Amino acid sequence: MSLVHKPYETIEGHGATAVRQISVFIENRLGQLHRITQLFERKDIRVLSLSIVDLVDCAILRLVFDSADEAIRILRDAGLNVTVAEVVVVRLPKGKRGLLTIWSALLKAEVSISYAYPLLAPPKGSAIVIHVDNIDLAIDTLRENQFEVLDESDLKEET
Repeated sequence: MSLVHKPYETIEGHGATAVRQISVFIENRLGQLHRITQLFERKDIRVLSLSIVDLVDCAILRLVFDSADEAIRILRDAGLNVTVAEVVVVRLPKGKRGLLTIWSALLKAEVSISYAYPLLAPPKGSAIVIHVDNIDLAIDTLRENQFEVLDESDLKEET
């Protein structure tokens, strides 16, 4: 059963436009990334972004999907340890200094960036996933500076 989810609400209950990042804790051994990716081979779900954090005894695989609810269900059904966090996904502006303009806007608002990684196959152009310390302030700041902040509905391909 798929959960209805528009737009994603923050823990504080604000209606901020955010995207769910799914983190999977995996053993740090050969074939784990292949095994997890294979779970989605015959499903109508796309991995749009991923980042791997290599730790001593384990690794954290951070993923953004075009269907977060279904991806969470599949991963949990496979017995994997899954957590969900809110991230900001923002379209990169045209030009050579797209990242710099995003970082500058967030810096001026004193929003701290924990980490960032690119969206692999955004349906509407290049975008970046950003984990910040204050998601509401980050989204408001980016919008005020004319950046396009995406939500989960923007990540689905139009058919």
